[in-house]
Amino acid sequence: MAEPHSGDDRIAPGEKTAADLEAVFDVPVRLSVVLGRTRMPVASLLKLDVGAVVELDRQVGEAIDIYVNDRLVARGEIVLVEGRLGVTMTEIIKAA
Repeated sequence: MAEPHSGDDRIAPGEKTAADLEAVFDVPVRLSVVLGRTRMPVASLLKLDVGAVVELDRQVGEAIDIYVNDRLVARGEIVLVEGRLGVTMTEIIKAA
């Protein structure tokens, strides 16, 4: 005879699980990580060269925005992993 489940691991009727999303696992999406933004005239843009510094609207250490298909979904921070830049999500943005 199987033991009864505790209330903690039961799935409520209509509740979705990761297995329910399996059909969309291979759907490509566009992921954008925004470090900051700035505005400049085209003339200034054309004068930029290798090594040029562009001032952004964010401070060092401030959270970056993570977009999926142009929708803000999370905030995070830049990390260095084995000599490559990466992003760690620190906050998930709930849909309004």
